[in-house]
Amino acid sequence: MVRRARLDRLAPPAWLVEGLRPQKAPVPWAAVARASVALSAPLAVGMAVDRPVYGALVSMGALSGVIGDTADAYRMRLLNIAVPQLFGALGVTLGTLVFGHGWTTVVVVTLVALVSGMISSIGAVASVSGLLLLLNTVVGAGLPMPDPWWLPAALLGLGGVVVLVLTLLGWPLRRGAPEKESVAAAYRAVADVLEAAGTDAYEGRRRDVTQALNQAYDLIVGRRAREHGRAPVLIRLLAQLNALIPLVEAAPAAHLKARRTGPMPARIPAAVRELAAAVEEGRPGAHELDLPVPELPSERAVDHALRYAATVVHKAEPNPYNVDDRLGRPAALRVRIRRTARGVLFSDQSWRYGLRLALCIGLAQALVSLIEVPRSYWVALTVTFVMKPDFGSVFSRAVLRALGTALGLVTAAIVLAEVPRGWWDVPVMFVLAGLIPAFSAKGYAFQTAAITPVILLLSDLINREGFDLVLPRLYDSLIGCGISLVAGYLLWPESWHTRIGDRLADAVADAAQYVGFAFAQGSDQAARVRSRRKLYRDLSAVRAEFQRALTEPPPTGARAAAWWPLLVAVERIVDATTAARVRVDHGAPPPDPAEAAAIERELRELAAGLRESEILVEVRAELTGPDDSVLHPLRQEVLAARAIATPTPK
Repeated sequence: MVRRARLDRLAPPAWLVEGLRPQKAPVPWAAVARASVALSAPLAVGMAVDRPVYGALVSMGALSGVIGDTADAYRMRLLNIAVPQLFGALGVTLGTLVFGHGWTTVVVVTLVALVSGMISSIGAVASVSGLLLLLNTVVGAGLPMPDPWWLPAALLGLGGVVVLVLTLLGWPLRRGAPEKESVAAAYRAVADVLEAAGTDAYEGRRRDVTQALNQAYDLIVGRRAREHGRAPVLIRLLAQLNALIPLVEAAPAAHLKARRTGPMPARIPAAVRELAAAVEEGRPGAHELDLPVPELPSERAVDHALRYAATVVHKAEPNPYNVDDRLGRPAALRVRIRRTARGVLFSDQSWRYGLRLALCIGLAQALVSLIEVPRSYWVALTVTFVMKPDFGSVFSRAVLRALGTALGLVTAAIVLAEVPRGWWDVPVMFVLAGLIPAFSAKGYAFQTAAITPVILLLSDLINREGFDLVLPRLYDSLIGCGISLVAGYLLWPESWHTRIGDRLADAVADAAQYVGFAFAQGSDQAARVRSRRKLYRDLSAVRAEFQRALTEPPPTGARAAAWWPLLVAVERIVDATTAARVRVDHGAPPPDPAEAAAIERELRELAAGLRESEILVEVRAELTGPDDSVLHPLRQEVLAARAIATPTPK
């Protein structure tokens, strides 16, 4: 026992183990091939024309495009690659103009960091754009670039064009395929959750449904906003996706029924998978469903929803005027630009992150200006990657980046020591570049380990320092991680006192509002659907916030782990509410309004308590009602939530 206790004390902390555990994800072979060609081909051309530095700069631009190519739909991939490249070109131009200008360089790079941090809060494309703006400014200010001043920007932009061309090669054959695949994936996720009804796997499958629906709506509604009225394929896909919603709503009721009487017939999830195949293959036509005769309200809900979805999927021409865009269609472009600008300029969160990033970058640049650090740009590069707001916890990123850099430097040392410079760089780059998308899907430390040798090899082609680059890069990375931990983490209490309590309180309050709305007299069904979809999307965001907090060291990580059961309880409350509403819609007696009001009141009290405390203790809640009421399962879930997660005052 004593020996085991000693081993437990020597074991690495749970948050570090979690960060180093590779995520389960398939290897994106198409992305691997694109990255290998996009980064090695420019080197080959540069060698052929005796301009290896030019080839290295084009490959650097291609590296930025490979990192930013994370979307599915071709239109979004175009934006994700092209727009950040423009910001990257601006950044390298600014950096080149202030290269070697001492404190002027420090001031300019710090101001760019402020702007980069502020625009990163807008969205995914803006986040990558802000990242490339700052990264390329740091590189331009830290490395001697070829003349004239505009040439580095042109070469980096050419690298982005190479990635863009390789990406769009499949567009003529796969135009619209990502949208079809996303809708089919949503149908398959629903088939999986119906198959798991009544089992312990249901909760995880239900979360997969939320993610699949989010992705499908983001792809289709976002694209249709620009092509409204001119894209019958998108009209059809959106109608098929909307037809899935009643089946999603029926799933919680089916789960409650399956817990009492056993799993539902296998013919039901099989029929949903058949619909998924029909969506993906785009084959309309009549199709007879072989379904069991429904008897209970939950069975009737599933039967009606499945038959309705089958009608829409196999119908050749859905009515475009019956397609509901209000689930997420964006406003006009000028309205969105005005809202975005107002949000960036007047958002406390935007300013706080911009100032944190500017402080860290300013300290990094000032330090390397006062102390002789070889190729000092790596310090600021490390700070930039560690401080990215949407990559996870700053603390865990700093530790994981240090470990990933060390692993990447081992690879780089072998390459720089054993591989002759020249044409051998091309096949080496072909192999190393392909590892970036393959490792990026596994986690942040693995991505860092893959990117580090690529950047070092490209830097060596520009500066010809060879093996001497390796150890200074490790020191620089440790310095950058240290600056991020102190100036970007420890000095900002909000970073290590996360808002998980406030986010969870908002989710509980929204659940209370949903309960009241679901059983209000004369409530609109379409409005209920939108309310439920928004609530599930918000819960998905809260879960992501919790998972990020779990990677923090104590006390934040420990607090997130203690509050995790409450998040699960809130998700179950929303499911139980949906199940009760579906059963009422299909013949079950409606509940007493007073019973629904009492449940709503309990949830609002819980939300108010969460905003005022940090410690969770068990309390008794008075919530009674008839056992045969449709709200009986919901009452049980609310009582469970109050029992495990009612807070005490601070």
